[in-house]
Amino acid sequence: MTAVARRGDRAGYLFLLPWFGGMAFTIVPFFASLYLAFTDYDLLTPPRWAGLGNFRTMLGDAKLHQSLQVTVVYTVVSVPLSLAVALGVAMVLDKGVRGLAIYRSVYYLPSLLGGSVAIVMLWRYLFGYQGTVNDLLAMIGIQGPAWTADPRFALSTLILLHVWTFGAPMVIFLAGLRQIPAMYYEAASMDGASRWRQFRSITLPLLSPIVFFNLIQSLIASFQTFTQAYVISNGSGGPAGATLFYNLYLYQKGFAEFDMGYASSMAWLLLVIIAGFTAINFLGARFWVFYDN
Repeated sequence: MTAVARRGDRAGYLFLLPWFGGMAFTIVPFFASLYLAFTDYDLLTPPRWAGLGNFRTMLGDAKLHQSLQVTVVYTVVSVPLSLAVALGVAMVLDKGVRGLAIYRSVYYLPSLLGGSVAIVMLWRYLFGYQGTVNDLLAMIGIQGPAWTADPRFALSTLILLHVWTFGAPMVIFLAGLRQIPAMYYEAASMDGASRWRQFRSITLPLLSPIVFFNLIQSLIASFQTFTQAYVISNGSGGPAGATLFYNLYLYQKGFAEFDMGYASSMAWLLLVIIAGFTAINFLGARFWVFYDN
């Protein structure tokens, strides 16, 4: 290697040092949780080896099955909606709106605050029985329910909150749209292609790697949802288990019931589930994701 190449490698390793330093604080808990997943451990006494006992218990745990169902429904509904809204807003902003930097910052702000306790508390107030949403509905003669306290609507309010925090994928979509050459659209217009045809035949294929990236990121994040459900339900997962997300139930088992062995096994099951969904998306990507060679 030349001296310049060696200096480049040293600079790369220097920038990687914080990551390697962080690994020191995660590698031990990572393997410790794997060991604890096969034990009975209550945080107060030494762990006792239980083999596959925790995983066998999962098969008959109705609350775990309910939490998985809630989380999957939340993911399947909220992720496509959020990406669709993000792409739509990005396409509007890509048309050359004046003050683009301001709009981009305003739309990105909810992504920074959407998972905070303050925003979720505000959301709970907006959709409360005497909240702003019901006040607006009352103006047109509709008596709204207590949205966050009604099993029929509680999960929907959290899905709406997730869709509202579309800023991060929107910024990435916007960057991807800026990389599509304008000559493609000009040629399509000259051939008489409609806006929808241009979107379907030019925008989506060329933007598919960005869509795929945002899909994977959003999928992983939605499976890890915790704060929103905890604050909305005061940690109970109510009403009637409508907001009992998987991570919330894991927290209840580990830090409310002190069954850390079972909670560790739940964490590894979640890792397998996320890895499975991610693998399915990677396998399916060959049919709809196109890379420019």
